[in-house]
Amino acid sequence: MFDLAVPPHHARRWRAAGRFFAAFLLLVAVSVPAYAQEWSYRVRPGDNLWDLSARHLRPDVDWRRLQRLNRVDDPYRLPPGSLLRFPVSWLRIEPAKATLVALRGQVRAQVSARGDVAAASEGLRLGIGGWIETGAGASATLEFADGSRLLLMANSRIVFDRLSTYGRTGMVDTRMRLQRGRATNRVIPARGPASRYIIETPSATSSVRGTHFRVSAGENEEPAATEVLEGKVQVDGSQGAGVLLRPGYGSIARAGAATSAPVPLLPAPTLDAARSRLDALPLTLAWARTDGAVAYRVEVVRDDAPEVQLFEARTQDTQLRIPALPAGRHRVLLHAIAGNGLGGSDAQHVFELAALPPPLTIRPLDGETLYAPRPRFEWTLSPGAADTLLQLADDPGFERLRAETAVSGTRYRAAQDLPPGRYYWRVAARDAAGRGGAYGDALPFDVSDAPPDPGLQPPQAEQGQLTLRWKDAAPGQRFQVQIARKRDFAQPLLDREVDTPQVSLDRPGGGRWYVRVRPIEDDGYAGPYGPVQEIRLPCRVCYAGAGALVLLLVL
Repeated sequence: MFDLAVPPHHARRWRAAGRFFAAFLLLVAVSVPAYAQEWSYRVRPGDNLWDLSARHLRPDVDWRRLQRLNRVDDPYRLPPGSLLRFPVSWLRIEPAKATLVALRGQVRAQVSARGDVAAASEGLRLGIGGWIETGAGASATLEFADGSRLLLMANSRIVFDRLSTYGRTGMVDTRMRLQRGRATNRVIPARGPASRYIIETPSATSSVRGTHFRVSAGENEEPAATEVLEGKVQVDGSQGAGVLLRPGYGSIARAGAATSAPVPLLPAPTLDAARSRLDALPLTLAWARTDGAVAYRVEVVRDDAPEVQLFEARTQDTQLRIPALPAGRHRVLLHAIAGNGLGGSDAQHVFELAALPPPLTIRPLDGETLYAPRPRFEWTLSPGAADTLLQLADDPGFERLRAETAVSGTRYRAAQDLPPGRYYWRVAARDAAGRGGAYGDALPFDVSDAPPDPGLQPPQAEQGQLTLRWKDAAPGQRFQVQIARKRDFAQPLLDREVDTPQVSLDRPGGGRWYVRVRPIEDDGYAGPYGPVQEIRLPCRVCYAGAGALVLLLVL
């Protein structure tokens, strides 16, 4: 047998060596991260170690330490193309700003922890401790030092905890808290090991190094949610291990609970081209129902800057009207919302609205009553327009359309008779590429089948003539006049077309006569006859001597 007893003086030496070794391991553990995270710089012609150190190192880090780390013999002669190692802990850290590049609706902000709260404006710069919040129907687009962008949705608030850059390395440390609401993020791929983009919600933290994802803070007992569209996102909840989300997956986290395992997002809805109308305002977007969806979210963003929101709405229907948008090239985004609160993948469609003013309307006038069942609509041609889009509807929201057509000229006759009632019409200009501008105001008019008050004057006769006159004619308008003994006009005494609003004829025999007139438009459309009017020619009139009988007929 071997005696394993250790002499006391050897034991003391071993214990001392153990303490030294443990201290060495602790020193290594503390020192390793400083060297393990390194930023590499590729030398360019004309670089020297002195200038690079002054540009990137903290003031308290001597350039000679960088020389020793990289084993540089001559600090003024660096081989172009070679790599220099910069420990992240040595790099200069400078404060950065978040810039408000676009906003819509009511947006308030505080630029720093000590700044004043005020209405936000485009170009506003926010620093550490600052915050920004959006009201109902509002949005705000923020850009960070590395070009990453965040779209803050309606009724949301975000606070900035850290906004800094590592000198001129391109590495940025951005950390914020989404206290309520939702945000969409497009993060520039990380340019070095120290780059960070972190959003914390009340129940989860999302960390990324370059991706496109959505995050919500969770409200009204709903959990916080993270939805990944591109790249990868690490989500850590307040309890338990975090999860790594890949494109097409999301997770939810309730306060005090672990983050859920990755959940597949609902697929993008299928747009319905037949029911959609995206060539002129107001737009109509329609889609097929998605299995598992409880609602849908529709956004319109700029095509060249999808983080700039122009419109946003949530609906349980499969159709939505968008009343107003600026001219330009836009992109509509549509995703389904599952019962667990996660938004799905986006269906996208790019469209363009022309910068054309709506035409000026001529007739019918606002609130005018018409007595023709097939009225004619007239307007002006907008500058730069190739044709005009016309809509005729039963309601001011144009949900119940009776006509929707493109007209090459400036006139349109209703294709079918309109029953008596109130109607609305509007027009929009369209350019040669088929891009429509905004519609003008919706104008109401009424179609009536009731005859107007004829307003007859007492007849006067002279020289044995009968002259009938009525209201002034519109340009190019003609008239058809009938006079008969019976109200059915089966055998008229007179059936004549005239170019002026009057007709003269030899005085007919005494007694009761009936007269009616209808307009004939310059396009050949013959409107309905006006009310049948009665003329009585007593015998004493026959002998009145001087002869023209004048009647004023109101059609």
